[in-house]
Formats: sequence, C-alpha cells, structure tokens
Amino acid sequence: MDNDGGWSRGLRVGAGLAAGSCLLAVGFGAFAVTHGWPAWLAIAMSAVVFSGSAQFALVTALAGGGGLGPALAGAALMNLRFVPMAAATARFLPGGPLRRAVQGQAVVDGSWVAAQRPGGGLDRRLMLGATLVQWPAWILGTALGAVLVPGGSALRATGLDVIFPGFFGLLLLDALRAGPRLAPAGTVAAAIAATCRFLPSGVALALAGTAAVLALRSPAPVEEPRP
Repeated sequence: MDNDGGWSRGLRVGAGLAAGSCLLAVGFGAFAVTHGWPAWLAIAMSAVVFSGSAQFALVTALAGGGGLGPALAGAALMNLRFVPMAAATARFLPGGPLRRAVQGQAVVDGSWVAAQRPGGGLDRRLMLGATLVQWPAWILGTALGAVLVPGGSALRATGLDVIFPGFFGLLLLDALRAGPRLAPAGTVAAAIAATCRFLPSGVALALAGTAAVLALRSPAPVEEPRP
C-alpha cells in the first residue's frame, strides 16, 4: 500500500471528523465552565484525555455532587470500549513498547473505524492521520467554548445544551445497531431511573455502568431451530 496515500486519506477523513469534534468540544468547554471549571482546566483536560464521553461524564458527575471516586469510575466505564479496540490494533503497530504506546493514542472512535480494511486488518497511517487532525480541533473547540460561551443562558441560546444528550443518544443508537442487545440498554435505563432521583449523578452513573457490565455477562438467548 502507498504510504503517502494512507496519510493523505487519513488527513481527509480526519478533516471531516474534526468538524464534528470541534463543535462537540465547544459544547464541552461551555458545559465545563458553566459547572464551575476554570477555562484552563477544561482545555488541559481535552488535551490530555481527548475523550468526549469520559469528559462529559466526569464533569456531570462532579457537578451533581457524586464525588471524585464515582466520577472517575463513570468516566472509566465510558472508556472501557477502548480496551478491545486497542487489543485488536496492537498487532498492526510496529516498533517497541514505547513507540507502540504512543501510536496507540490514535485509537479513537472515528479514526479507528475509518482505518478498518475491507478484507481485514487496519490502515495504521490512515488512523494516525485522522487522529492528528481531530486532536487539535478538539482542543480548539474546548477553548472556544470555555472562553466565549461562559454562561448557561449562552448555552441555551446557541443550542449547545442539546449537544451533550444528543452525543450520548448517538452512542447508544450506534451500539444497538452494531449489536442489538437490548438487555444491557434496558438495565441501564432502569438503573438510571431508579437512582438518579435519589442519588448524586456520579453515583447513579457508576451504578448504571456496573449494571450494564453484569447484563453483558449474561449469555444471549439461543434461538432453537424451527422444525
């Protein structure tokens, strides 16, 4: 495969993904500052963590009074999907442990999916190129949201307040489409409904995530063949 072609395709794919990432990051920056975070901390978090689901979950849990422990647990549960993704990618990353660990930071949702080859395997250069475009866009969007949209009224006026629930709604729909197992989704919905009214959001999120993991452990029902 043409090395330059992999990089150029990755940059093109990343440009499209970066536009959506930047808009979502604007929502995160504004959301974090509205809930008491200093702008510099929200920007630093985007630079280091670079995970919308985990960052939104952490800020939401802390804002709800759940404490640091439940907030970190909720954010970690959001990022558990990267474990099998990274394991599937590891054999396509050359070099020693340190070099492979650095390349592994490019395993983000959009880049990883775009880098899958039709016949199997993964285009490493495409994945790296796509992520190299998205990462600065995520930081820039966070900075714009944190600095330019500092209040809750501005969040509602610009419609940025709907990005957060819409983002998680898309994650849910995508997960159900990839593997339509309704038991974990129903278990999470029941756990959230039963706990979020009485417990801080961080604790409710951690309990719902634990319930989802337990539901996923149960074997899927096997349909008996029709006579």
